[in-house]
Amino acid sequence: MDRLTPSHRSWNMSRIKSRDTSPELKVRSLLHGLGYRFRLHRKDLPGTPDIILPKYRTVIFVHGCFWHRHPECKYAYSPKSNVEFWEKKFKANVGRDQTNVSMLQELGWKIIVIWECQTRDLEHLKYSLKASLSNACY
Repeated sequence: MDRLTPSHRSWNMSRIKSRDTSPELKVRSLLHGLGYRFRLHRKDLPGTPDIILPKYRTVIFVHGCFWHRHPECKYAYSPKSNVEFWEKKFKANVGRDQTNVSMLQELGWKIIVIWECQTRDLEHLKYSLKASLSNACY
């Protein structure tokens, strides 16, 4: 059973941001420090990627582990109340992510997905970004 009233739960959920999140800001800061220049949230691309590196024809999605169901991640837990709603919501999110990735690949974009939990170790993330983007250079 939910401990919060429906109106308070609604208020909580309305405060969850979809852009300029803390994990996204960490990734942007690392990229900038590495000398990469990028664009943000291009609406003309499928899925409105969080970060776009046009020079490398690469997009980066910074996914929340909970919302996008990071496989085998402790932060991708399932709520115990309103289970049917959440299962439907998560399934739709994952399906939409897969569709967007497929569409971007068809358009010739390379896709990098960074999970929220990966932004907790910035040194490792920095190394991973360098490696991923050095492979994207043509």
